[in-house]
Amino acid sequence: MLPSYLLSLREGIEAALIIGIVLGALGKIRRTDLKPAVWWGTLSAVAISVLAAVLLTRFGLEMEGSAEKVYEGITMLLAAAILTWMIFWMSKQARYLKAELEDGVNKAAASAGRQAIFGLAFLAVVREGIELALFLTASVFATNTLQTIIGAALGLGTAILLGWTIFATTVRLDMRRFFQVTGFLLILFAAGLVAHGVHEFNEAAIIPPVIEHIWNANAFLPAESILGQLMKALFGYNPTPSLTEMLAYGAYIAAVVTALRSGQKQTGTVAAQTQA
Repeated sequence: MLPSYLLSLREGIEAALIIGIVLGALGKIRRTDLKPAVWWGTLSAVAISVLAAVLLTRFGLEMEGSAEKVYEGITMLLAAAILTWMIFWMSKQARYLKAELEDGVNKAAASAGRQAIFGLAFLAVVREGIELALFLTASVFATNTLQTIIGAALGLGTAILLGWTIFATTVRLDMRRFFQVTGFLLILFAAGLVAHGVHEFNEAAIIPPVIEHIWNANAFLPAESILGQLMKALFGYNPTPSLTEMLAYGAYIAAVVTALRSGQKQTGTVAAQTQA
């Protein structure tokens, strides 16, 4: 439940910020008549995202045997890839998001009016929604459907409440800190998805385990325990991992952390040169 809550909260906050910025930009240019188009675009994107989540999950649950393992493995790795892209994109582009959206609103309002604003809101929200649909599908395979639905509902509810609070009151959320903390947790979650995907490919005999069980931690932390289930859902915990599973987990974290640090150093260097 915790992974789906965290993912839904982060994606929901991003969507809420986008909608809030678009509505605020329309207010600045006194085109409040276009606000219904924003909400219609948002609702349409939500409907498409829910449909995508249902279809992806139902298709996977109907499979059996090795085909099911391959589908789950591909879903896990694809979700991890998109999640990684999202982490890098937010770390680089978050500071320019407001300016780019406001510029897009101004151009859309001056050109095609309602249709353009509808399309802007729809495309902005449906990207978050499709990403979340894929993540929740992977979460269903890692935990179960009920936990995923409850976590997603709580996460989206919290995101809506925070979004309304941010734009309707003087409360200001430290978005930089929020995305840093959730970004760190999502790196661990994505690493768990990669390891789980490799585990599924081990069972489908596509990727060899090399060493089937490099250790057995069931005596200390059983997978069936509450803490074990939480660790499995959040970090991909497996008490009896294969060698390739653990190599994939460690390699993913090392690669992402190294790339993020390198990007931060480059950003800092560019900023220092600009100020000089």
